[in-house]
Amino acid sequence: MVDPRDITPPQPAEPRPAPEAAQAPDATAASDGEFGAVVADVAANSLALDPRIASRLKRGPDGLIPAIAQQYDTGEVLMLAWMDDEALRRTLTTGRATYWSRSRAEYWVKGESSGNVQRVVSVALDCDADTLLLTVDQTGPACHTGSRSCFDGRVISG
Repeated sequence: MVDPRDITPPQPAEPRPAPEAAQAPDATAASDGEFGAVVADVAANSLALDPRIASRLKRGPDGLIPAIAQQYDTGEVLMLAWMDDEALRRTLTTGRATYWSRSRAEYWVKGESSGNVQRVVSVALDCDADTLLLTVDQTGPACHTGSRSCFDGRVISG
């Protein structure tokens, strides 16, 4: 389970409900000291991302936020995917990276079919509150092409 204290506090943003989640009214940002209890309070069968986390996210018009996966021990950037509130809630409660597939319009747990699992070590929010950084322990290749990283051999400059 991810410790929400690892989510860096940005400026509060208006929460946008996830497509399938009920958003609590009057969501307010919590102080960092209160985040220790957030994950403990969120049960695996909870219907919505905790409002103390949701209120901090700046989502795109489609309700999504980019999520960068980085290998926790080497710093290697593995991939970029997309999350909505429900994907983030599932990630925080299960400890397995769960993303929203824009092409298939469904949730997918990284490695569920391939075995190339991402065990989440921490989740951080960038300074603008519009990008998530997941540090993960990647098993096998992260890229659907079979490469360790989605960026392997794809340099366009430098």
